Amino acid sequence: MKPTTTVPIEDYFKILEGSDVKLEYYDGEIVAKAGAQPPHVHIQSNFLIELGKCLKQKGCSIMTSDLLVKAGSCNNYYYPDLVIVSQKELYSKNLSGIKALENPEIIIEILSPSTELFDRTRKFDCYKTIDGFKEYVLVDSSKKQIEIITKLSEAE
Repeated sequence: MKPTTTVPIEDYFKILEGSDVKLEYYDGEIVAKAGAQPPHVHIQSNFLIELGKCLKQKGCSIMTSDLLVKAGSCNNYYYPDLVIVSQKELYSKNLSGIKALENPEIIIEILSPSTELFDRTRKFDCYKTIDGFKEYVLVDSSKKQIEIITKLSEAE
């Protein structure tokens, strides 16, 4: 992923507000999210349908990659493939009025060759700083493999 520009966080939200594409924010860099390939879309849809049925009965929410998530103390902003929240959703609000979820408990990322390293390293390091974050689920889109990383304590 190549950065398009370096900007302060306030300018990111102004740019995001007028954008027709999803833009993520990594340490001052704005990066456009690429569209997903068919295997990615099928995996995301299947997870949403199957988990959605179960989670609805339990009063949980599952949300797709259209929802912006604030990545804890890193102050980065991402669009994870799926997020799950079992309590009241908490949102930060910036001057542009764009809301970002602050309390995802489970984050599901569908890996592709171009994003896998970033998802496993920089992004995961930031997700771990989210209060109440419990599990990171990595789904490989090129083979039948799911990896679940569980946070055992806040010290991790």
